[in-house]
Amino acid sequence: MGILHDDVVIIRPSEKEGDPSVITVNCPDKTGLGSDLCRILLFFGLSIVRGDVSTDGKWCYIVFWVVCKPATRWELLKKRLVQACPSCSSASGISYYRSELQSPKPPDVFLIKLCCVDRKGLLHDVTQVLSSLELNIQKVKVSTTPDGTVVDLFFITDTRELLHTKNRQEETYKALEDVMQEAVISFNIEKVGPEITACSQASPYLPSAITDDIFNLEMSNDLPSVSLTSNNVCVTMDNSLSPAHTLVQIVCQDHKGLLYDIMRTLKDYNIQISYGRFYIKQGRKCEIDLFIMQSDGKKIVDPSKQTALSSRLKMELLQPLRVTVVSRGPDTELLVANPVELSSKGRPLVFYDITLALKMLNTCIFSAEIGRHMIGDREWEVYRILLDEGASSSILRRKVEEEVWKRLMGWE
Repeated sequence: MGILHDDVVIIRPSEKEGDPSVITVNCPDKTGLGSDLCRILLFFGLSIVRGDVSTDGKWCYIVFWVVCKPATRWELLKKRLVQACPSCSSASGISYYRSELQSPKPPDVFLIKLCCVDRKGLLHDVTQVLSSLELNIQKVKVSTTPDGTVVDLFFITDTRELLHTKNRQEETYKALEDVMQEAVISFNIEKVGPEITACSQASPYLPSAITDDIFNLEMSNDLPSVSLTSNNVCVTMDNSLSPAHTLVQIVCQDHKGLLYDIMRTLKDYNIQISYGRFYIKQGRKCEIDLFIMQSDGKKIVDPSKQTALSSRLKMELLQPLRVTVVSRGPDTELLVANPVELSSKGRPLVFYDITLALKMLNTCIFSAEIGRHMIGDREWEVYRILLDEGASSSILRRKVEEEVWKRLMGWE
């Protein structure tokens, strides 16, 4: 089976304002492909309003109807989607259910050292520039000196794999300078080895608000406050409608990255989707139907496996991220966390949304840190933001918590 390279991904932008654009993907299948594609769409700021997927186990056909921003870079989006698809040669005579023969080479890590004069919204503006350049923040350490000078350390990877070149480094500096103008005091980019990144690990200590409450993986009847969870999530499984597949039906409220949250969960469980349909009804209510099977090609009949998968899906849709504001002595700290995929991929643009929400609230950031922590049997990406002392009152702390949550969920 062959297909022209240009036909692997076809994008048809909307002709009328308000109508969705249509993205079609036609390529060999692989476990987790849907998750990888949805993650890319989330990174580009696209909202999926409808989706269809079908596969025969070797070849898949996926259609996304998306609502986009006016400045969507369609050519770059297509390039990234094509890169996520397996090559056409992999569809011939190779079993769909297979582990990767070898792990991909980890990307090079670079350290951006940025020293500048502080101002409100500065960290978000820097994050926005790095995101637009497809520079992925792996870790960050931000601190403010008493004289108002900010020292930023960004450990990043480059999607384009060009940051070792002089032209790419100059492009990065120019983009930052255009936004920050006279605020830049010094700027440097250098490639770093694992020994440097190891020395820059985030603090291993996490407040009990995270480890005891937010990271409680067991579902309970006592959910957090309504404002910090999605609601009305219903997950049902049925083995009577198909001789070969288990039907998973999900009804829930829409949020940013909803389909990604479902797909990454199924990917981590090594579940294959043979056919699926996703659509949003009036009132932002979503309905998802998925015909799935295990990696051995059989439906899920074990009640304990059904319960485990159903509970995990429900939990991920109720709280795809964890957000809380805690007191750290006299200081106030914002903590945001999201689960990391087994493939080590984190949720895109979380730091971007956090800093944007704080900028909109006119709340200053004193220091910031991103790190990964193992809690139980899962790895979590934890964002720790030390806020200006003006956010110390209980009312303002609650406001920060709610506004950051809304921004991350796309409910702003």
